[in-house]
Formats: sequence, structure tokens, C-alpha cells
Amino acid sequence: MNGTKRVDIKSGMQVLIELKKDQRSGKLTEGIVKDVLTNSPNHHHGIKVRLRSGKVGRVKKIVNSKQ
Repeated sequence: MNGTKRVDIKSGMQVLIELKKDQRSGKLTEGIVKDVLTNSPNHHHGIKVRLRSGKVGRVKKIVNSKQ
């Protein structure tokens, strides 16, 4: 599942995000969602989240949706 719909992203989910600094490289960072930062219902580049580690990026893939 991709991360373009806000309704699909919940706190506690394991996701792969693309950090701003990694946009050109395509490198993804794995982590657990702490906060959903995008307010709109969807975003074509991915919903912006803050991970428990404090890193912020756009969700590219939901790894595990169990909370």
C-alpha cells in the first residue's frame, strides 16, 4: 500500500519514508509513525509524517499497518 491517502496512515504504523535530503537518491528510511503532519486528505508525493525517531518525511510505503 502506498502512502498517498491520509486515512490510511495512523500513529503506530511501520512505514518507509523519503526524507527531504534523500529525495534525489530515492533512499527510504523505516520507522514508526508518531504524528501525521499533512492536513489534506491526500498528497500525490505521500503523506508527511514524523517518526518516533523525530525524522520527518513523506510516506512511500506502509510496511505494517498493525498498531
